Amino acid sequence: MNDHYTYRISWSPNDREYVATCAEFPSLSWLDEDQFAALKGVKQLVAEVVDDLGARGETIPPPIADQQFSGKFLVRLPPELHRRLALEAAEAGVSLNRLASFKLTD
Repeated sequence: MNDHYTYRISWSPNDREYVATCAEFPSLSWLDEDQFAALKGVKQLVAEVVDDLGARGETIPPPIADQQFSGKFLVRLPPELHRRLALEAAEAGVSLNRLASFKLTD
């Protein structure tokens, strides 16, 4: 299961090393001069945390890759922004949903 988590490796100019992170465990990271060692380090750290959470009966975050998404989510807006977007959608001849989707992918 640990291989299903979302890992990222990037260069940290401040640390002058690679930093590996895991999206499902945002408080965890691993630094190393070698990017592959950084990935290996954070994966081991995640495995240890998952084991610890399981041993204590705590909730283990599910991997994003294993989750199903409906394609729907609710966004709360200030009424004036809602009005402005509805007007923009009407003037463009599209639904508010289509306009929002277009703006999110832009």
